[in-house]
Amino acid sequence: MSEPLVRIVRGSLTAEELAALTAVLAARAAVAAGAAAAPAVEPVATWSRIERRPAYFSPVSWQQAA
Repeated sequence: MSEPLVRIVRGSLTAEELAALTAVLAARAAVAAGAAAAPAVEPVATWSRIERRPAYFSPVSWQQAA
């Protein structure tokens, strides 16, 4: 069996301490859930293959682009 996440060694928590502990644990759980739910981003190739480019460029293509 695994060890508990939080263990009170001695004493008891006041209402403020319990509220602070609850807030910290809730914030950590939200961050962990957000990180797990983030979709994996596929890398995008920034290069292009020569055979996928047009084979011919018109000598006046710069005039058509303007």
